[in-house]
Amino acid sequence: MKVTIGFRKAKKEDVDFLVLLRKKSMNKHLIKAGIAMNHSEHLARIEAFFNDAHIILYNRKSIGLLTLGVMSSSLHIRQFQILPEFQGKGIGNVVINIVKKRALQCGLPITLNVLVDNPARALYLRHGFQIKHKNKLEYQMLCPLAVVSDY
Repeated sequence: MKVTIGFRKAKKEDVDFLVLLRKKSMNKHLIKAGIAMNHSEHLARIEAFFNDAHIILYNRKSIGLLTLGVMSSSLHIRQFQILPEFQGKGIGNVVINIVKKRALQCGLPITLNVLVDNPARALYLRHGFQIKHKNKLEYQMLCPLAVVSDY
């Protein structure tokens, strides 16, 4: 089944949804990593780089968040979250392919950080991301421009 998604720029009216999304999609992974975040800390994370935030739409319904940073050396995925009930439906693949197109337009590799026990790491590995560094909490991953170009 073909997955059709869209994006729209995040607005201040989306903040409540984004807090709920972050809690639903990230809390269990954060807790497993030993990170307990309160409401204010989740809100601060959402407000960081808010101007780069885009709501992921599925059948015009808000189901996720993608925040990209265009750096001098990479296109960095700052935040990528999908509501749990929409995970496993191919939406992540579609979003990563869209990010790859953008990276190709920019002529940049893609970077991101993912928590060590977050199963999203498997999605990134399937798309050609490589683990560049690992610390106690997370992997720093890179999808080289050569892999992006093969897309």
